[in-house]
Amino acid sequence: MSPLFSAIVRFLSAVSLFGSVALSSLVLGGAPPTCSDTQTSCQNTTAVGNLCCFNAPGGQLLQTQFWDTNPPTGPNDSWTVHGLWPDHCDGSFDQYCDQNRQYTNISSIISAAGQTDLLNYMNTYWKDYQGNDESFWEHEWGKHGTCISTLEPSCYTGYSPQEEVVDYFQKTVDLFKALDSYNFLSAAGIVPSTTNTYTAAEIQAALTKPRGHAVAIQCNNGELDEIWYFYNVKGSVQSGEFVAADPDGSKSSCPVTGVKYLPKGYPPTTTATTNPPTSTPGVPFSGKGTLPVTTGGKATGCIISGGTWYTTGTCATFTATASGSGFTLTSSKGKCAIANNILTCAASVTAPTVFTSVNGNLAYNSIPNFYASSVPSGSTQAPVSTTKQATLLTIGWKSAGI
Repeated sequence: MSPLFSAIVRFLSAVSLFGSVALSSLVLGGAPPTCSDTQTSCQNTTAVGNLCCFNAPGGQLLQTQFWDTNPPTGPNDSWTVHGLWPDHCDGSFDQYCDQNRQYTNISSIISAAGQTDLLNYMNTYWKDYQGNDESFWEHEWGKHGTCISTLEPSCYTGYSPQEEVVDYFQKTVDLFKALDSYNFLSAAGIVPSTTNTYTAAEIQAALTKPRGHAVAIQCNNGELDEIWYFYNVKGSVQSGEFVAADPDGSKSSCPVTGVKYLPKGYPPTTTATTNPPTSTPGVPFSGKGTLPVTTGGKATGCIISGGTWYTTGTCATFTATASGSGFTLTSSKGKCAIANNILTCAASVTAPTVFTSVNGNLAYNSIPNFYASSVPSGSTQAPVSTTKQATLLTIGWKSAGI
């Protein structure tokens, strides 16, 4: 059957099922794989060859959510979407699996597919704390979506370019809508507060009860800010059954007691003008120096020449050069930029990022917070991200010779 004929058949089927169909809202695209006698990912007893109907190696899917307080994102009584991540069954994961599908026009792709309701929902509930939703969506798709085997273009019959992108965001939103974390917690008496604290066990019990399976909870500086829900999948991501599961090896990062669950917008933004500004572009970043890293209040390694975080060995020397209202950084590897939300220094960087300084720390878009998935050890190097992850870090400046 030709792709055109298949599209016509699907259109006629839609009309017969739903009556009249507005042509403006109907997009003729390919069909996801038809799967039968499928095994559940991470539960299979034999090797599975058809990865269009079986998610591998990223067999456990995580629907991850944020609670951003300062700056706040989304409604005050709702968590927001982080993403949908395909972990291996042991908690490890792949990332950026297809450089040819690192799209930079997610809104346009979704709009062209006629999915305005999806896009409107994302504009409310899938928010970037730095205000750049589009960049955030591009990052989630490029880093995680491209690693889901059942979303490979070759899995579709009559494939229309980029339709798997729409499937990724639609499935993520559908899962998120069924995981009302705010109400799960409030039903157990766990509500945002500037004075009350909670135990990790209380939070875990409240989030486990609706599904019967544990989650991973993440904290920054003792503040609850992320929840990871785990699923195995029977069939494809597009049309398969998501089966609630326990964590695959990922661990919670919250303290046992004293967990804060702060209201959005706390602490409130001050408008006092009597104090000097805390952001002074270029100070103390000037000339040559190193970029020491602090996490959890302790000095923990530094940024090395490629832009990654390293906790052993010699710190790299960077050159800070004034540029506009801030400064650029250059290492022996080349100019430095935030590319796909990752700090990168390389000869291939032609447009360096203009950074600023906030309270003596490196800042991107006036925000001095950077993140990594964990603290690296030994010879391991950790990518440094502007997107929230489990480990919060700040990057300072130590002038050469000091």
